[in-house]
Amino acid sequence: MPAHTQRVLSIIPPMTQLNTPYPSTAYITGFLRSRGVDAAQEDLALALVLRLLSRQGLGEVARRVAAIPAARQSPAVRFFAEHEERYLATIAGVIAFLQGRDTTLAHRIASRAYLPEGPRFGSLDVYVDDEGGDPLGWAFGALGLADRAKHLATLYLNDLADVLRDAVDERFEFVRYAESLAASQPSFDPLADALAAAPSLVDELLAQLALDAAERHRPDVVLLSVPFPGSVYAAFRIAQTLKTRHPQIKTVLGGGFVNTELRGLAEPRVFDFFDYVTLDAGERPLLALLEHLRGERGASRLVRTFTRDGASGEVRYVNMMEADVAFAEVGTPTWDGLPLDQYLSLLDMLNPMHRLWSDGRWNKLTVAHGCYWKKCSFCDVGLDYIGRYEGASASVLADRIDAIVAETGQTGFHFVDEAAPPKALKALAHELLARNTGISWWGNVRFEKTFTPDLANLLADSGCIAISGGLEVASDRLLALMKKGVSIEQVARVTKAFSDAGILVHAYLMYGFPTQTVQDTVDALEYVRQLFENGCIQSGFFHRFVCTVHSPVGMNPHEYGIELLPLPPTRFARNDVDFVDPTGVDHDALGACLKKAIYNYMHGIGLEDDVRMWFPFKAPKTSVRRDKIARALQSLR
Repeated sequence: MPAHTQRVLSIIPPMTQLNTPYPSTAYITGFLRSRGVDAAQEDLALALVLRLLSRQGLGEVARRVAAIPAARQSPAVRFFAEHEERYLATIAGVIAFLQGRDTTLAHRIASRAYLPEGPRFGSLDVYVDDEGGDPLGWAFGALGLADRAKHLATLYLNDLADVLRDAVDERFEFVRYAESLAASQPSFDPLADALAAAPSLVDELLAQLALDAAERHRPDVVLLSVPFPGSVYAAFRIAQTLKTRHPQIKTVLGGGFVNTELRGLAEPRVFDFFDYVTLDAGERPLLALLEHLRGERGASRLVRTFTRDGASGEVRYVNMMEADVAFAEVGTPTWDGLPLDQYLSLLDMLNPMHRLWSDGRWNKLTVAHGCYWKKCSFCDVGLDYIGRYEGASASVLADRIDAIVAETGQTGFHFVDEAAPPKALKALAHELLARNTGISWWGNVRFEKTFTPDLANLLADSGCIAISGGLEVASDRLLALMKKGVSIEQVARVTKAFSDAGILVHAYLMYGFPTQTVQDTVDALEYVRQLFENGCIQSGFFHRFVCTVHSPVGMNPHEYGIELLPLPPTRFARNDVDFVDPTGVDHDALGACLKKAIYNYMHGIGLEDDVRMWFPFKAPKTSVRRDKIARALQSLR
């Protein structure tokens, strides 16, 4: 394969995000072009959704709905069947509105007389006041027309997603598509069976989109990046289609899911779909692979790459030790080739911080590779995406920002670091201010004491609008066990400094950590209540602790007082591992209460009440003083 004819196509498979491109293809396409490679990219996740959510697509869905007996139709499907004509008449307008191409439609959508309102609109009932008034008035007031309409349009799309799941493809979701087929799945059998089954409408449309992309770009190599388990099935379907129709195309699998769950890959059937599977940062493995395909490097000199041996049929892992491409030299991401005007700005939750993940087209950029802390016991600290920390100078980062704004015409940035380093953010802020770079940005940090009020104000001046960070379990005992390196009082002061600077703050929260008791959980919720009450945080999310095989907890369970359960024989995915916690706490029951509480806290509800009100069973009284956070904040005044 001569160098001048080598064409590489990077594909985002369904499902990732609908409001902005997942950044992996932008990163790798920009890097490959900087090395003289003819590289292009496609977002088939967005393309598939736009194909399904069109008048033609919904017409095809309607034909399948008509074949389902009424007695077997779910409420969403039954409502769709009853209002089919209204859906077909409104879908194009709603998509155009959410793409920002028909903003005046907001008036009709907000009127509540334009859209068919299926089961998902029932969520509005919780907002109706005692007089039966406007259910969204508390959020949007007399104005806020565009946001009000955006929220209603998002509920409309969620109704349609339910119809697609119930009538067309039981695995379908906008984010977690067919996730159970891949997540920590020791056997390839479930995925193989699904790929061998008769294709659904979703599969058929995805196959056609893949073939259309191959026809447009005529690639020699196709890269499929799978960041999540919910994009694995579609990636394999795309590869299956390409192998059937264009067997000469070399297919390569990589991404976050591979880097965490397929490190021990031993399943030969994966290579019926993919010629190569690469681990960790993709720049060096891809350069080596492209050289190999050009005949300039032997197969034994590949880097972090799985292949199938042609003679034995067994999986081989080849890793010639070769230095990774320095973070400062990976080049600037490019969104060239992606339809930036077609992404959908959604508003599924009314909290102003939460909406950032689904609303708006954000340029994704990394301040530094890896994590400078890399000590948290629940994190995969030994893997490359965490363990190899490298930065770049503020001038290099600012140059990348300038280039991206010039290319996209958009000034919103999401820094996607595991934890952006405070020193790097400070230097970048000074550089952005010196250049008068008028961007808006948000990202993830550790709530460490380096973030003083002065630094928070500097970051705000440079364009910072929001910050997220891990509070995890709001318990000093458990934070120490996690090796988080922060205390509750410190988190309170840091988050308050951000909030006082006009920066929205989101806290990642955790429950079910080893040795966490019911008392720990109630106390943690009390801390969270006080953080909301004192204006330290505006948003949060509770997730269940999961023990992974690559984390310190998974590697040294005895240090955390737990016993790991044996894993089954694994030839495919391996990541999550179950464990026995001697406390015997029912964390699932507690988790439902925590999620209900924080949902209400984000809407200003229940902040004055005893936290026990959220538990429908007897819970211990909190041992935390009700003014604990307020007292911690006195040092800021």
